[in-house]
Amino acid sequence: MKRISALLILMFVPLLCLLGCGKKESPAPQQAAASGSAPATEPKPGNELNLFGWSEYVPQEVLDGFTKETGIKVNYETFASNEEMLSKLLAGGTRYDLIQPSEYAVEALIRQKKLQLLDQSRIPNLKNIAPAFRNQPHDPELKYSVPWMATVVGIVVNTQKVKEPVKGFKDVFQPKYKGRIVALNDNREMVSWVMVTMGMNANDVTPENLAKVKPTLAEWIKLVKVFDSDSPKTALLNGDVDIGVVWSGEAALLYQENKDKFQFVLPQEGTHKAIDSLVIPDSAQNKIGAEMFMNYILRPEVSKLISDKFPYTNPNAEARKLLTPEQLANPASYPPIAGLETFHDIGKAAADVDKLVTDLKASE
Repeated sequence: MKRISALLILMFVPLLCLLGCGKKESPAPQQAAASGSAPATEPKPGNELNLFGWSEYVPQEVLDGFTKETGIKVNYETFASNEEMLSKLLAGGTRYDLIQPSEYAVEALIRQKKLQLLDQSRIPNLKNIAPAFRNQPHDPELKYSVPWMATVVGIVVNTQKVKEPVKGFKDVFQPKYKGRIVALNDNREMVSWVMVTMGMNANDVTPENLAKVKPTLAEWIKLVKVFDSDSPKTALLNGDVDIGVVWSGEAALLYQENKDKFQFVLPQEGTHKAIDSLVIPDSAQNKIGAEMFMNYILRPEVSKLISDKFPYTNPNAEARKLLTPEQLANPASYPPIAGLETFHDIGKAAADVDKLVTDLKASE
């Protein structure tokens, strides 16, 4: 997974008629709809469902199970950042029925009126979402979004190579670890790490604060050997690096691989939680099928399959009851996230963040 907070696309690309023009439902599938689908008197779902989601996030067995039950073929296309997703969405080449943005992208899309309201009567399994994932700033009543998984950014330490205690970002980004670090290839994330280290709120992205973090950020960037948001665990598994600042789900896989070797650390300076969700773009042609898929993945047994493959924090309270004690005890899968903030849409400031980090990387 990878997130880049470049929502400036939404600020500068006009709506035109890329979204919401000529919407219609496609022909009905051959088989019966999934549990919780619409009554027979309502329009029927289409034969295909176009899903645009994060890489390494949607198990194939979940897609196959949905198709087997409903007859709806799922066309799954992946992206590596919110920026990529928004760019393709606005380009209008493919009309996606479901996309999988992070919370701040959901916030921006709602503000720009580019998402369809959900018919919650078709998504009865929405009741399975835990209270901690409701009343979130980006969509308090889940009118537009269905939580998929949550994550935090944490630190993974190869304790066989690093003997000194690592408790936070300051401990990671030291000259003695130059060339031994993998970090997320995410501009806003990197800026936020410096901000919280300096006592700032990660959402308080102003020109003044960016100027303050620039010198430290410039030094930190020079220390990183690998920038990777898709699979940062790979560099740690291969022994190419000894410390990583990674998504918690990636850290959880490393912990499963060898919990004696790989230690997960929640940065003492602070971090934030991220919530990835399913939403329906205004241009979707198969809204009913999209809502059927939402309801399907909220079934406890299906949601458990997602956790088995990609052990992020599962927002489905009923699915958690099916997880093993070992899964629930994984410190990276279920870190203490109560009270952690999420990123908010920062509008035009996203362009400033991207320029800052891009320029610093280019100047190495």
